[in-house]
Amino acid sequence: MAKVAFLGLGVMGYPMAGHLLKKGGHDVTVYNRTAAKAQQWAKEYGGKHAPTPREAAKDCELVMMCVGNDDDVRSVVHGDNGVLAGMKKGAILVDHTTASATVAREVHAKAKERGIGFVDAPVSGGQAGAVNGQLGIMCGGDQAVFDRAKPVLDVYAKMCALIGGPGAGQLTKMVNQLCIAGIAQSLAEALAFAKRNDLDLEKVVSVISKGAAQTWQMDNRWKAMSEMKVEGFGFAIEWMRKDMNICLDQARRSGARLPVAALVDQFWAHLEARGGKRWDSTSALIQLLLKD
Repeated sequence: MAKVAFLGLGVMGYPMAGHLLKKGGHDVTVYNRTAAKAQQWAKEYGGKHAPTPREAAKDCELVMMCVGNDDDVRSVVHGDNGVLAGMKKGAILVDHTTASATVAREVHAKAKERGIGFVDAPVSGGQAGAVNGQLGIMCGGDQAVFDRAKPVLDVYAKMCALIGGPGAGQLTKMVNQLCIAGIAQSLAEALAFAKRNDLDLEKVVSVISKGAAQTWQMDNRWKAMSEMKVEGFGFAIEWMRKDMNICLDQARRSGARLPVAALVDQFWAHLEARGGKRWDSTSALIQLLLKD
């Protein structure tokens, strides 16, 4: 059993922190910007909650966080009430936030100055993966630090791997999101084409999903796409656009060309303008092909 803290109890962090206590048997303290959410978690799972990141991290061997963006990471990590101010030398900070490689390297350097290990460890698998403890975790950092953190991360991981040095986890998450953008748009176009040509989508998908066209998006989103369902599930457009902005910024920094990703991001911007910020980012794409 380890003494751990988890900071950020959104749709991903809330169940992840729960797994650390219920499945892992760890001593867990949580922090959330909205204190009522932390209190609710503590009541549901029986763990503890703290009023600041610093107090949550006190005496912990590992501290995990899953917040919104680069600015949120900095606000939780730095300052008198930040997590680094509360962590002891030799402890490990793990960041599950989908953020930039720049902020990952920045936090790694600041943590190292204090004798604290750091792993950037964004996740893939969505809310269902978090609830079921079946996340893919792509990590960047030092091998020895990762090796110490991995047994705890495995509590909610389907796969957890060190890709490279600091920032490599965030860069790998960008690769993941770029794949999803292209696949989701291709699926939307294919299903819209089938509809325009009066094919039975259920029969079509039953065949093509057994061959080379099969994807997670096809298996899990074709029906919602075909029925124009976009609300109450999935990965919101506003979240995907945040991730695309990170990808496009990194592409500019590195000289990479992302023509498809940039185009699909424009499609999501059109859907946002229609009031679709919280619509499922995959299922909603077909609306631009079948609705005027």
